[in-house]
Amino acid sequence: MGPTSDDTTVIAHRGFAGRYPENTVAAVEAAARGGTGAGHAPADMVEVDVVPTADGTPVVFHDKTLGGRADGGLTDRSGTVWETDTETVTGARVLGTAETVPTLDEVLAAIPPSVGVNVEFKNPGSDDLAFETALSEAALATRADIWRPFTDAVLDVVDEHDNDVLVSSFYEAALSTVRERAPSVPVAVLVASEVRTGLEIARRYDCEAVHVALDTVPGTPFADESLAVDDLVALAHGEDRRLNAYTVRSWYQARQLVEAGVDGIIAEYPGLLGFEG
Repeated sequence: MGPTSDDTTVIAHRGFAGRYPENTVAAVEAAARGGTGAGHAPADMVEVDVVPTADGTPVVFHDKTLGGRADGGLTDRSGTVWETDTETVTGARVLGTAETVPTLDEVLAAIPPSVGVNVEFKNPGSDDLAFETALSEAALATRADIWRPFTDAVLDVVDEHDNDVLVSSFYEAALSTVRERAPSVPVAVLVASEVRTGLEIARRYDCEAVHVALDTVPGTPFADESLAVDDLVALAHGEDRRLNAYTVRSWYQARQLVEAGVDGIIAEYPGLLGFEG
């Protein structure tokens, strides 16, 4: 018997960003708690993005700039997040709602301890990060110095809460500094297109999981032949790593990914595996 949806972890992407204002307290609460009011089952895990403010406070936000969306902006304020003070950042309203940009501490406080949290390290406040790149020893040392203060700040907040946490990132130095500071915290390498590179990084840090773009997963109708690695599922599972696919936006994608053997879906919407409640 092959894998089923009952075996699949549902990770709410930015708090089910297709349904709720992404990366906000309202989104993570609804995603984590579900139930009658929300009209769907709780997520197994909630994924959020973290960046620092100019004060070094980790906030839950995806983009480099507060207004950084071509379609009119993610918030009602402007400025680069890590060059802007915490009070200004956390006063920014998200996507025209009353919800504002929260701190990581506020988000973790809103998620029940029974629900895991996938904290994606987006950017520590630099444009010199080597996206999806396996680094030389010298390059890693240089970039680890950039990441270390932010990694410490994020993990200090994590230590104040009881949720199980998985740290993910496209950046090798982020994973390196997490392993250095907190070896017991599970980590996942994020992969957009460079699957072999991602697997190499996963081996370097014995990552518990690999998070891949859905078009890199072989055996699905939407796999991109130029990106997909034929033995990806077998490689991940043979090395005892969970394979989670992002960003899943339809029940059709979810079903195909489950049948292909992924362990989890990083989902834009609730209910994609038929768990409406």
